Amino acid sequence: MENDYPLQLVQHADQGLLDAYSGTITRVVHETAESVVHIEVIKRITDPRTRQQRDAPGSGSGFIISSDGFIVTNNHVIEQAKDIRVSLSDGRKVVAELKGTDPSTDIAVLKIYENNLKALAFADSSSLQPGQIAVAIGNPLGLQHTVTAGVVSALGRTLRASNGRLIDDVIQTDASLNPCNSGG
Repeated sequence: MENDYPLQLVQHADQGLLDAYSGTITRVVHETAESVVHIEVIKRITDPRTRQQRDAPGSGSGFIISSDGFIVTNNHVIEQAKDIRVSLSDGRKVVAELKGTDPSTDIAVLKIYENNLKALAFADSSSLQPGQIAVAIGNPLGLQHTVTAGVVSALGRTLRASNGRLIDDVIQTDASLNPCNSGG
């Protein structure tokens, strides 16, 4: 029985660390989830079998960057979209306008005409360190606030975009990303 005492101390210390980690993730989600949106699009595509044009639905995530309705998402989420709609965390679904894209970095900016939205603030990425906690929040397939967590795995990586171009200075994480989490 005497040998159990060190094990109990380790288990107690580990539980405290796990509780602190869990509390950090929960706090991040509570403070940011309202700013993460679901994006639904209708794209005009060419069917590879019939070679005919048809409409196809698509979806992804995005995040609000200004209280007056600017949203960032991935370019591939809205590419070739003829209709873009954004679902907010309170259930409202609104039409979005495409304001700009940068296919080389797979970034797009949308605008919705709503006010008093909760915007995410950009942090200073120059202070990031490998090993820091990384949290991914998205609305894949309309499932609100899907959360995964991991760590910053590396900094300064190069990534090949869907169009084949290289994107430099990428932050790598081991946080799992769900299908249709793109943009969140």
